[in-house]
Amino acid sequence: MRIAVVTGGTRGIGAAISKQLKEAGYMVVANYMSNDEAAQEFHHQTGVEVMRWDVGDYEPCKKAVHEILAKHGTIDVLVNNAGITRDAFLHKTTPQMWHEVINTNLTSCFNMCHSVVPYMRERAFGRVINISSINGQKGQIGQVNYSAAKAGMIGLTKALALECASKGITVNAIAPGYIKTDMVGALDQNVLQSIVSQIPVGRLGTPEEIAAVVEFLSSDAAGFITGATIATNGGQYLG
Repeated sequence: MRIAVVTGGTRGIGAAISKQLKEAGYMVVANYMSNDEAAQEFHHQTGVEVMRWDVGDYEPCKKAVHEILAKHGTIDVLVNNAGITRDAFLHKTTPQMWHEVINTNLTSCFNMCHSVVPYMRERAFGRVINISSINGQKGQIGQVNYSAAKAGMIGLTKALALECASKGITVNAIAPGYIKTDMVGALDQNVLQSIVSQIPVGRLGTPEEIAAVVEFLSSDAAGFITGATIATNGGQYLG
């Protein structure tokens, strides 16, 4: 049985990814940072193993990876999904808002890859999948920090893919558009309608549609795909 680690894996898109991989036969460890009660409820509902650590902090990442390896023997798939927003125009963005988003969304990818990839290289197999965003491709007003972090994930993906290609490890990114999560669902209805009007397929995406792409990229069938950024945005951005 292959082992998958999903950061931010108990809510929203991450929860759908964790469930999809478990249903596909993976042993899944879902990371979370806050709300123990919700994480335990997710565990009881799905059977997915949950672990708490701060992905924005290197040492906890390294410790968690060592614990997973000690328990399960390997990590075959790493999905870097953890992310937060601290939205504001640049001139109203504080250094703390900048660093929180960069640490959680981008530095976390370095922390987890740096801890996991050496073991994948030893075994000559691995799948790393980074969940970026449409706003890392096109930018977004009020999200300079978020757009920078998500664009950085794409650059990290390309460089790491080249480094790992000869070692049987693929590294890819997924750039979701607007997805029907609790966060998006909480938007003002007028704002939501304005967003949907910009999506050519005429609707929001679903977490399960993102999870399906993750499952494919995790599989042996995707072994010739690396360094790619898969746009899953309903045609909203074609760059």
